[in-house]
Amino acid sequence: MQRRTLVALAALAATLSAPVFSQSGEIRIAHVYSKTGPLEAYGKQTQTGLLMGLNYATGGSMAINGKKIVVIEKDDQGKPDLGKSLLASAYSDDKADIAVGPTSSGVALALLPVAEEYKKILLVEPAVADAITGDKWNKYIFRTGRNSSQDAISNAVAIDKPGVTIATLAQDYAFGRDGVKAFKDAIKNAKLVHEEYLPTSTTDFTAGAQRLIDKLKDQPGRKIIWILWAGAGNPFKIADLDLKRYGIEIATGGNILPAMASFKNFPGMEGATYYYFGIPKNPVNEALVAAHYKEFKTPPDFFTAGGFSSAMALVTALKVTGGDTNTNKLIKTMEGMSFDTPKGKMTFRKEDHQALQSMYHFKIKVDPVFAWGVPELVREIKPDEMQVPIRNKR
Repeated sequence: MQRRTLVALAALAATLSAPVFSQSGEIRIAHVYSKTGPLEAYGKQTQTGLLMGLNYATGGSMAINGKKIVVIEKDDQGKPDLGKSLLASAYSDDKADIAVGPTSSGVALALLPVAEEYKKILLVEPAVADAITGDKWNKYIFRTGRNSSQDAISNAVAIDKPGVTIATLAQDYAFGRDGVKAFKDAIKNAKLVHEEYLPTSTTDFTAGAQRLIDKLKDQPGRKIIWILWAGAGNPFKIADLDLKRYGIEIATGGNILPAMASFKNFPGMEGATYYYFGIPKNPVNEALVAAHYKEFKTPPDFFTAGGFSSAMALVTALKVTGGDTNTNKLIKTMEGMSFDTPKGKMTFRKEDHQALQSMYHFKIKVDPVFAWGVPELVREIKPDEMQVPIRNKR
């Protein structure tokens, strides 16, 4: 009887351990992103880039050291509470080894403590707010996406000149407020006279634009409204209020190609961008552009490059560990690690795990071949030029 019981227990143990054994032959990556919601366009690009990048970095095998890569998709819909529960279930129920995402900065700030609780890496791509690698950071957080300071410092390089007066227009949440704060910190020569924050759902920009005009119209010298906007709504409609009558210009950073259609109305407009498919010259970008044209008959976009970069970072680290997903081993490997991306080389800064990377000062050119204003490269702004502040308490 006792022997029969022992045999039965051994059989049960084998059955229970079978899924665990099969999972040990996998590298499970959860991608928490806005598959739907206000930032859906950005999220879908990131997912495309992530899969293309994993395929490229593994030479088409989708495996590292014999371990199959499994990507688990989670749609946070741009909602912080939903994102939080999805990441927790990815780590616990889906046995995700690593997570990538999210799209929204608001969601990202809700996810940071979950990664800390489960002691698992969250590779942030593309959420931008400085606080993610700043005062809300923990050691499980890495970011391939650029942060607000990188956006702001590079844009300041483009328009921060003596005799320039600037007012800002941004969305009233973490992305907008962190972005403007970083921009203000980066401005050394120009004068900033007004900050205008509007709800993310804004479609009528008239009242906000009027406040901006009133602050700028009587200022001497060059006058610029710097726009920081993501998702729905078209803040460039403010140009319809005849800004030229007051000598007011518009400046902004890069964006996705559909949003850059409105840039055709602003030839000569300057700014700085994270990525435009025609700017970086390197083998990884060539591979991304070729693969994207082959699959979609269109060029890769802003966030496609970001997703691709996150994949390159993960595969680079996992190749070093031989496919071992042990969190402490990965952290040790990734701190200070350099890796190739469509933008060239990025490096995870040891102090806050922010990827240091180039940005691109551009001037808009109108080309009838393209449906958008083309950002022509003025110059590459390299990481060592930007001196991005370390904002965490490490």
